[in-house]
Amino acid sequence: MTAPANGPLRVGELRPSQLLHTYGVGSVVDLPNLSTMVLGLDHWELERAKPLTEDRLLAAVRRRLGAQVTTLRTPPHLPETTDPFGDWARIGVPVALFPRWLRCSREQCNQLAPASSGLFELEEHFFRPENTRYVHHCFGQGRSRPTAVPARFLIACPAGHMDDFPWQYFVHRGAAPPEDCNTLTLVERGTTGEAANVFVQCTCKNISARSMAEAMGRRGEQELPACRGHHPHLGSFEECGETVRTIALGATNSWFASQLRVFSLPRADEPLAQAVREHWGSLQLLAAVPAEAAKMLLPTQACWPELEPYGVEAVWKAVTAEAAAAAEPTAQEPEDDDFDLSTPEWQAFTAPHRHELPDFTTEHERLPESANGWLERVVLVNRLREVSALTGFTRIDAPEWLPQEEDLSSPAARLSREAPTWVPCAELRGEGVFLSFREDLIADWEKRTDVKARERVLKEGHRKWCQARGIDHEWPGIRYVLLHTFAHVLIRQFALECGYGASGIAERIYARAGKNPMAGVLLYTAAPDSEGTLGGLVSLGRRERLGPAISQAFEEARLCSSDPMCSEHDPRVHGRLHGAACHACLFAAETSCERGNHYLDRAVLVETLAGDFGAFRP
Repeated sequence: MTAPANGPLRVGELRPSQLLHTYGVGSVVDLPNLSTMVLGLDHWELERAKPLTEDRLLAAVRRRLGAQVTTLRTPPHLPETTDPFGDWARIGVPVALFPRWLRCSREQCNQLAPASSGLFELEEHFFRPENTRYVHHCFGQGRSRPTAVPARFLIACPAGHMDDFPWQYFVHRGAAPPEDCNTLTLVERGTTGEAANVFVQCTCKNISARSMAEAMGRRGEQELPACRGHHPHLGSFEECGETVRTIALGATNSWFASQLRVFSLPRADEPLAQAVREHWGSLQLLAAVPAEAAKMLLPTQACWPELEPYGVEAVWKAVTAEAAAAAEPTAQEPEDDDFDLSTPEWQAFTAPHRHELPDFTTEHERLPESANGWLERVVLVNRLREVSALTGFTRIDAPEWLPQEEDLSSPAARLSREAPTWVPCAELRGEGVFLSFREDLIADWEKRTDVKARERVLKEGHRKWCQARGIDHEWPGIRYVLLHTFAHVLIRQFALECGYGASGIAERIYARAGKNPMAGVLLYTAAPDSEGTLGGLVSLGRRERLGPAISQAFEEARLCSSDPMCSEHDPRVHGRLHGAACHACLFAAETSCERGNHYLDRAVLVETLAGDFGAFRP
């Protein structure tokens, strides 16, 4: 939404998942005729933002952002109706015009000025919000007026600040513009669209047109003023002074999400008990009320639509049972240093019994004969719910790819002016296949002399990579490299057979040696705004299909089209986080890989031209 003088105006639509992964708080949203920025949480309407219950995720968010965070909420929303002027059209995620400099699209004009200059007018479209636009008066009146498009360039700094490009400063080379300076034009010469062919010009005498190529790269850093610490999504400034960089409108490095993700895990074996425990924060107050009064109050609870199918008597019985269980002494809560998101998920997936819950349904499958020697179990996850929370964002440089429980010092920009009391979240439902490996085989493989030598090579590349960035990240271990590589080769093979694109299949790696070891991978797909996917991925976990899929994945991984360069890649030379891996053989989409295509090596999985350190064979 924008906020013109006559009130909020609906200007477009986004899916809830996009507000976390692509167009979250502080990001620039490129609409058909407008460019807007999603405003901070201070501007969101909480009344229409539904709270979500996910205690593990809330605990992780509080550990990162502080104890003042009390709730997780979905973006504000009302169901659409046929009335374009109804309340639903005024409820949504607030946005504001950004960049604020506009250019007339008429070829003979090309005038460049801020929207506040009065040269442009907002033309509203209530019935077709995607047609809402700014127009310039240079070509008469009515619908024939040319559209004013957003300026193509912005400036940003690694501290998360962003601002309009300093057009006056740049064209006048840092000097103050004269009083008669009132017109700038942005002209594109040529057909390539590159910065060298875009020129900004002023009507001032003795001021020549200046190419935008001079604002790019190292030279541009010297030509532009220091960052003034502007957060457009918050409307605030702070001390900065960092060197700014010119970025193009829509550049992928203008916004990177900092997120936390968890799976909804079973808390009880029965669906009703599970639902009561999920909403225990609101239901526990009824346990102290007399039974008859409590039964009358149950339908007034926000969670009642989910509990209503079970009936008042059954729900009250479950509430009293949970109250009795809560009164019993429990084990001491884990210390903050022991905070772990992976272990509960590992325990749920490796449980000996199956789960039959609305958001977590599993069944055990027989092992394929070809993998019987090194696989321990195959679990088909028919229903899965993933909840993601946005905790901040970065610009220019992506946040480092760390395990979620370790990523505490990420220099992410704030979502609100003050410490947030809630964060936006989104839920996805889907399916997956979980594979766990024999711990004795993995442990013996880690002790092999040749594997230890390969680990030293990869670890040295890791050390140089961290040293070049001035950071100190823990080496995840050769076990993680093995399982991560296995997940990537299987994602590629699954994508060929299950009907989902490779970018739609995500991974979760469970790799830990020593105390309470873990060795497993989960490949899953999830869809927003739906009750799940269609079973194409789960069907590949069946015994008769999984074995051939693994065998084919191993065969494809042995040779890369970039060999021998790929297989002989030495991570120590340039300080890389991968061995024999590249875009042709292992790299996956950003939405699929949990570590940004780091810590991959075909040599630890299959025989390559440079060696064979494989742990298992199909």
